[in-house]
Amino acid sequence: ASWLTPSLQNANSPLMEQLTFFHDHALLIILIITILVGYMMLSLFFNNYTDRFLLEGQLIEIIWTILPAITLIFIALPSLRLLYLLDELNNPSLSLKSVGHQWYWSYEYSDFNAIEFDSYMIPTNELENNSFRLLEVDNRTILPLQSQIRLLVSSLDVIHSWTIPSLGVKIDATPGRLNQSTFFMNRPGLYYGQCSEICGANH
Repeated sequence: ASWLTPSLQNANSPLMEQLTFFHDHALLIILIITILVGYMMLSLFFNNYTDRFLLEGQLIEIIWTILPAITLIFIALPSLRLLYLLDELNNPSLSLKSVGHQWYWSYEYSDFNAIEFDSYMIPTNELENNSFRLLEVDNRTILPLQSQIRLLVSSLDVIHSWTIPSLGVKIDATPGRLNQSTFFMNRPGLYYGQCSEICGANH
């Protein structure tokens, strides 16, 4: 994906790959339903045939009851599988704690002694020419490749939402509550994320 492209970002984690597959699967089902309903509407609009003697149709009622149920099953089963995959956490190699503030993030590597820092967004007037507006920060988080990372997220003031789309991670930071998520990076790179909550000017 690139700028002005109405599609998902390139998947950089197994979880995001599964989310992309489910998106395509659900979109295909919706496309089939849309074409079918559109065809039926057009055929009704452009024919003059009527059936005055059709009072009830047992077979067609059975069909239009069973077909939506089967369609919902085809959507629900992959969705439930993905829901359980999102909550699965197996032997994390590293724990990263992130606390949301107005308007910056505090990070703490919980497995090491006193490694913590604040990450502020760089103001627009201080950006370099090749930097991304509203995405660049002064201190970046560095994480190991191909390792299971446990993410602990909370907030000290209002509700924030810690998000990295290419990793398939979006987790709310709620005051007084510690939320947990996990991710695994397939490829080395620089991954941009931001707060997905309308919490203030610089998030």
